[in-house]
Amino acid sequence: MKCERCGAEIKQGEEREYYGEVLCEDCYMDALSPTRVCDPWAVYTAKSLSGKNVLLNEVQQKILRILGETGGIEVEALAEKLNMKEKDLQRELAALRHMEKVRAEMRNGRKVICLWQQAA
Repeated sequence: MKCERCGAEIKQGEEREYYGEVLCEDCYMDALSPTRVCDPWAVYTAKSLSGKNVLLNEVQQKILRILGETGGIEVEALAEKLNMKEKDLQRELAALRHMEKVRAEMRNGRKVICLWQQAA
């Protein structure tokens, strides 16, 4: 059996059903808890904790370093540099956006992720 979203093989008995779709566990969790980039409550919480020495995880630190080096990069290229799935990267980017560490902007008709304070 295959996941209807990502195409991964699912062992018998490990499939999950979500609104008529047969999903693997990862896609099921993504369906139940989708990444929310625009979340005012998350931004408020992240800002209120920012003075309390919030530690970034290793992936988040790498993202900030790459963005500093490149001045901005498309999500697909960033995922490739980090050797990770785009959906996993989107979760890390959402957290960094809530902390106002990164943002997205349009450059030459393309969406680019860059550091929050960086001028366009």
